[in-house]
Amino acid sequence: MDYIYVAAGLLGLFLGGEALVRGSIGIAQRLAISPLLIGLTVVGFGTSMPELLVSIEAAWRGVPDIAVGNIVGSNIANIALIMGLTALVWPIHITGATLRRDTAVMVLAAVVLVPVFMTGQIGRPAGVMLLAGLTGYLVWTYLRPGDMTEDDTLSAEKPRVLISALWVVAGFIALLFGARFLVDGAVSIARDAGLSEAFIGLTIVAVGTSLPELATSVVAAFRRQSEIEIGNVIGSNIFNVFGILGVTAVIQPIPVAARFLTFDLPVMVALSLMITAILLTRPVIGRAMGLAFLLVYVAYVMAAQG
Repeated sequence: MDYIYVAAGLLGLFLGGEALVRGSIGIAQRLAISPLLIGLTVVGFGTSMPELLVSIEAAWRGVPDIAVGNIVGSNIANIALIMGLTALVWPIHITGATLRRDTAVMVLAAVVLVPVFMTGQIGRPAGVMLLAGLTGYLVWTYLRPGDMTEDDTLSAEKPRVLISALWVVAGFIALLFGARFLVDGAVSIARDAGLSEAFIGLTIVAVGTSLPELATSVVAAFRRQSEIEIGNVIGSNIFNVFGILGVTAVIQPIPVAARFLTFDLPVMVALSLMITAILLTRPVIGRAMGLAFLLVYVAYVMAAQG
């Protein structure tokens, strides 16, 4: 039955990713909004909903390693796994006037966790601080959305906003159910294999809840929508830290195991700095670099298990 849950989850995530990208691109075209901004907000935040539900549920159930590992592992997977796979599907062409701002916020979100994790707990004051950071970022993004390129709104037939919005809603619903089925099945299988809760959270659950981002980014890659891909990853990483950890900590303070501070968080910070440097200095992320990302992720998983 667990394997059926996993299969159903994967199907739901792929269909949801297709619907979400279709609707998001339609809204961007109709309202003349930059696809990068759509990726950073609607797509990036929307595909992070499974992480939010899983982390809150894990915190309530008294398994904080899964709650924290889910976020840290998801951010690592978003960069190394998702960017790697999507670059293999189609090279990612880097554009967007707001990349400098958004990548800086992503790095800041990762670095902010260092002193928070040093306290050994993400308490309610820290949760409020993280949510304040998210609020500030959203206001900044709304007031300074950045300049659009000429390709942002090229479409002979722009879809109606209502139809596009329905695609987005349908995509969210499919992603949420798909992620829940996948995580339930994967966690059960992993526990039967005797894996630790931290490792489950960092890998099995993190990849499971990141599959909406993966599905969305892969579909965007097939559609040659590089801005959606980049915005999805950056926006999701920002929302995972500021939004999900913030909300979860406000609802239920989360103890932080020592391994997250000494190993997993440094990997997350290093990858955030690396992808920022690449996005700001290179015009394209090709297949060779995508393969390198995947090898980094495989190395991380092997080290995390040890």
